[in-house]
Amino acid sequence: MILQRLTDGSVHLTAIRLLAPKLTPENHLPLLDAVRHKSKREIEHLIARLEPRPDAPGAIRKLPAPLRDPISELSRGVEARAERELESAQPTLAPPPPLRPPIVSPLSPERYRVQFTVSKETHDKLRRVQDLMRHRVPNGDPSVIFDRALTVLLAELERTRLAATKRPRATTLASYASRHVPAAVKRAVWSRDGGQCGFVGSNGRCRETGFLEFHHVIPYAAGGETSVENMELRCRAHNSYEAQKYFGGTLFVRETSSGAWYSFRNDRVRRASAGTRPRRRTWSWAVAHKTPCV
Repeated sequence: MILQRLTDGSVHLTAIRLLAPKLTPENHLPLLDAVRHKSKREIEHLIARLEPRPDAPGAIRKLPAPLRDPISELSRGVEARAERELESAQPTLAPPPPLRPPIVSPLSPERYRVQFTVSKETHDKLRRVQDLMRHRVPNGDPSVIFDRALTVLLAELERTRLAATKRPRATTLASYASRHVPAAVKRAVWSRDGGQCGFVGSNGRCRETGFLEFHHVIPYAAGGETSVENMELRCRAHNSYEAQKYFGGTLFVRETSSGAWYSFRNDRVRRASAGTRPRRRTWSWAVAHKTPCV
């Protein structure tokens, strides 16, 4: 049964690896059905609901020195001796091994384990914050500090990227003859699309919530307005895909802060500088299928 589902692509190998210790003759059918076309993150949440684990203890420790490869050390020693004989550069230490990837795994439906490596500077900042917050967090719990820091950072990012505010100005969501997306339009589009890419393909709606961009359904270069009705959220990949699909070829059109605008005719693109549009203007031409416009 597992091999058949792997063959038709309804279940991936990582899902089977995660479910293998949990499968029994009684629960294998509903579990295999529950993970159909699910991502690794969704399956981890499913397992956390089935078997919640206790909270991970908070810990801050210094990592041990990386082990050195004896063969690499020998080869470096030979090179160092040759360099010393030639009175050249001094021998160098072995580069440290790559850091382990961070861990974000659910322990239960409402609790997560987060583990990552930080630099000495970040560690010193954490210790300093712990000392300054002893009157509020006597035990110096890093999870509390982490939550408060993320709350401040999230508010700042939503203010700068999404124009989020507690007291928005009263304005009408009219269309704008500009490439710039006003704050009111950003808030309305983000709220309507739920902070998720709005591209809908053969497998349903895209689930991407990162690298999101404000996308003109009818491109601004083709006369599309900057309005709530003509704006949708797109991840970077689908935004580029729709631009290529609309204009054809390998043309890659990206919105810039300079306010430049484009005019299209057949397979050519002409670009005018920012500002108002006078009657006479010098155009620079580029073949759409060969020269990308950025």
